[in-house]
Amino acid sequence: MRTSSTFSILFWIYAKRIKNNQAPLYARITVDGKKLNLSLKRRIEVQLWNPQKQRLKGTGDKAKRLNQHLDEVHSSLFQCYRDLREANKRITPQTLKSKYLGNDEERVYTLNDIISYHNSHMFEKLHWNTSRLYLTSQKYLLLFLKKKYKRNDMELSELDYKFILGFESFLRGHKPRHYQQQIGNNAVMKHIQRLRRMITLAYQVEWIDSDPFRKFKQKLIPTHRGHLTAQELERIESLTLNSIRLGTVRDLFVFSCYTGISYIDLMQLTKASLVIGNDGSYWIVTKRQKTRNPVKIPLLTKALVLIERYKVDTRSVINETLFPKISNQKVNAYLKEVAKLADIQKNLTFHMARHTFATTITLTNGVPIETISKMLGHSKLSTTQIYAKVIEQKVSDDMQLLRQKLEKNLEMGKPQLGG
Repeated sequence: MRTSSTFSILFWIYAKRIKNNQAPLYARITVDGKKLNLSLKRRIEVQLWNPQKQRLKGTGDKAKRLNQHLDEVHSSLFQCYRDLREANKRITPQTLKSKYLGNDEERVYTLNDIISYHNSHMFEKLHWNTSRLYLTSQKYLLLFLKKKYKRNDMELSELDYKFILGFESFLRGHKPRHYQQQIGNNAVMKHIQRLRRMITLAYQVEWIDSDPFRKFKQKLIPTHRGHLTAQELERIESLTLNSIRLGTVRDLFVFSCYTGISYIDLMQLTKASLVIGNDGSYWIVTKRQKTRNPVKIPLLTKALVLIERYKVDTRSVINETLFPKISNQKVNAYLKEVAKLADIQKNLTFHMARHTFATTITLTNGVPIETISKMLGHSKLSTTQIYAKVIEQKVSDDMQLLRQKLEKNLEMGKPQLGG
C-alpha cells in the first residue's frame, strides 16, 4: 500500500457566496494534487480576512477565537493524515474528510455505483433508445477502465480532467466489432456527454465534492444533413415497382417526405391520429416518441393519397394502424434497393425523408422555419436550423426575386437600393 503522499491545507473564503458582506469559510484539503473543499460552518466579514496569512485580521476577541479554531482544524486534519498513514490506509481528500468528521467507515462510491444509480433512477424517464445508447457508453467506459487502469471499477473521487482526456483518446482510437471504422468525432462527444451527465448526477447527490468536467469543452463538428432534391424525390415517386415490399417501403418514405414524421412515430399512427383541423382539412396529430413533444401537421394531397391507399390493407387493418408495420432495419435495407432503381447515388435512409421535408418540401417553398419547427416537433428553433439549412436552389430563387425587383425599379426610375 502506498502511504507517501503530498498533503496541504488551505483556508479560504468563498467570495462568490458573499451575503450581507459576509462569506463562508472553507478548508481546502489537497492530497497528491487532488482537492476537496470542507465547509467550516462559519461566515466572516470579507474585509477582515487576510488571504496571505489565511487568518482573520486584528487582535480582538473575535479574531482570536476564530484563528484559534482554524489552528485546531489544521492540527486535527494533520493528525488525521498521520493516523491514516500510520495505519497504512489509502489517503485521499475524501478519506481525510471522513476521518475528520468521524465517519471513517463512510461509503466510498465508485463508477459502477453511479452507473447503477443512474440506470435505476433515470431510465424510466428516458426513451428506450436513449437508454440503449447509455448502455453502450457505459460499456466503453468500463472497457477503457480495464485497458488503461487494469481495473473493473474506480472510486468517483479519482476521476479528474486527465481521466476524461484519456477516455476521449480511447474512444477515438477504438474500433467496435460491429463497426467498419473508428468512432467519429461527434459520436465520441456523445459518449463523453453521457458520462458527464452521470458524473453531474453523482455531484448532485453529493457523492463527489467537485465536478471533473468543469474545464472540459465539447468539440462537435457541424454535419451536413442529407436530403433529396425535388428531382430525386420525383424519380422515387414515379418508380414502377412490382415488388410489394419495395412499393410499401417507398410509400412510407414518400409519406415521411411530405409530413416530416420519423420512422418510429409513423409506425404508431392510427385512425385516431387523423383529425379534422380548424381549417376543415385533415391533420396528423400525435406525439414524438423520442421527446413526447406534440406534433400537428396539416396533410398535403400526396400524403392523403397514401393514407387512402393503405387504409384497407390487411397489414394495416390487423395492427389498427394507418400503415403496415415494418422493422427499421428492413426499411433501410429496402430503401437501398429503391435508391438503386431510381439511380440515386446518396445513402438513402428513412431519416433522410425528415430532412427532405424540412428542406425540399417546406423551406424551399417559402414555409417559415418557425412553422417547420412546430411540425417537426422540435422544442428549440436551433434544432430545426440544423435540419433545415437553406439550400442553393432557395438562395438562387430568393436572389432572382431581388434581381427582378431591382431591375423593375431601375426601369421605373426608382432608386435601386433603399430610398
